[in-house]
Amino acid sequence: MDKWKCLVCGYIYDPAEGDPDNGVEPDTSFEQLPDDWVCPDCGAGKDEFEKV
Repeated sequence: MDKWKCLVCGYIYDPAEGDPDNGVEPDTSFEQLPDDWVCPDCGAGKDEFEKV
C-alpha cells in the first residue's frame, strides 16, 4: 500500500500503521479512510495529501 504525505505539514500516512489515535486500524488504505478524516497533526483534509 502507498504512503501519503500531507502537503500542509509533511505528516506521512502509512497504511501499515493506520491512525490508531483516531480509530483507524492498521492496514487501512488511504482510499478507505472516511471522507471526513483529517491529518492528525494539522487538521488538513484528504484533498491536501499526495501519494509518495
